[in-house]
Amino acid sequence: MSSVGEGATTIAARVRAGELDPVVVVEDHLDHIDSLDARVGAFEVVDADGALETARALKDRPDLADLALAGVPIAVKDNVPVAGLAFRNGSDASSPAPARADGPIATALRAAGAVIVGKTRVPELDIWPMCDNAFGTTRNPWDLSRVPGGSSGGSAASVASAMTPVAHGADGAGSIRIPAACCGVFGIKPGPGVVPGDGNDWMGMSEHGPLATTVADAALLLDALAGTDRHRQARLPDSPLRVAVSAAPPGPGIAIADQWARAVGDAGEALAGAGHHVATDDPPAPPRNILAIAARWTGGPAEEAEGLDRSRLERRTRVHVRIGALLRRGARESAVERWAAQADGFFSDHDVLITPPLAHDPLPADAWRDRGWVRNFLAAFRFAPMTSPWNLARFPAASVPAARGPSRLPVAVQLIAPRGEEARVLEVARLLEELAPWPRHAPLARVPG
Repeated sequence: MSSVGEGATTIAARVRAGELDPVVVVEDHLDHIDSLDARVGAFEVVDADGALETARALKDRPDLADLALAGVPIAVKDNVPVAGLAFRNGSDASSPAPARADGPIATALRAAGAVIVGKTRVPELDIWPMCDNAFGTTRNPWDLSRVPGGSSGGSAASVASAMTPVAHGADGAGSIRIPAACCGVFGIKPGPGVVPGDGNDWMGMSEHGPLATTVADAALLLDALAGTDRHRQARLPDSPLRVAVSAAPPGPGIAIADQWARAVGDAGEALAGAGHHVATDDPPAPPRNILAIAARWTGGPAEEAEGLDRSRLERRTRVHVRIGALLRRGARESAVERWAAQADGFFSDHDVLITPPLAHDPLPADAWRDRGWVRNFLAAFRFAPMTSPWNLARFPAASVPAARGPSRLPVAVQLIAPRGEEARVLEVARLLEELAPWPRHAPLARVPG
């Protein structure tokens, strides 16, 4: 029986016990990728030969019984180096030469026994919550006419379609949570210092983290990335929590669609029914956050664009990095400190906050790369404005699948907890998963669950 559709925790346990051959596991997943990815477009490159070589070598590792991700096929977002594969970051202006060495992310994954099967597609320089670039377009496995979110859209699409059980993502303004919400999978952005950095962190806003179909699998992958074992030990909350729920937009000009607001209310009711204290309370939304976020969202890619041939960048990217070159000069750490202090004050009365991760259903998967910066910005601002304040505050946050809306697309909620409380996010996510289980994969995957 094929291992496609099984979770990472199950695959790793069976490989460690000798019940599964990691080569067969990888072959199964490569076949599944081959059958689906021409339609989905999750991968920028698939490394079948390298993955099979890694899987064969894995069987002879003396530490096989201790490997948390033994034999687990994994997709890595194409914004970090993986030895032997090109590091394009979604840009035709980048070098096509293979990376000479693994970066910290790939090193950590290999150390844990994971098998990297390829690199997933991102928008150019990871800027947008859409996922097309000069090399192709990633589509949402639930509806191929829609975007999978971004910038970790390829990784989320890989997991939602069972091409890999788990995937690596990175989140600078919502780039794990947005695609997780679009594709009906779980994704968590940890706070700073949990996962070692790997390149430009958008002046402290960006963190690496997991995408998975279950909270347990995400916690296992987060531990592998962080080099710890504490996240997988998170259990259900053992005492009543103070839960705030809010479907308020984070600023003027933003409207939250009914199905996304309703999911927040439903999650609050479920937690109240489980004995937790739930109250409606809107977090602060200081207008000055907008400029502080913009300075980092544009300034980070501006740094990444240094040394690239600007004439080969997309039109929308050229405008973005020009804006970033101006705004990053005004990016002050004091703005982060002021906002974090306000957020700390809010959380002095609450243990966790639930909001929508998106304002609307996923956008059409049009050729966004061919459109101007203003059209991309307005679409992104209206669609995905809910996540970036928590990157600025550097609080842990996650997107948890919740339901399906009128369009039959996934709907989700966002969980936010105070700094250093990744375990709290995972605990509440586990409880929601138990109270309202979600479909593990899009129907397109054709696997159980």
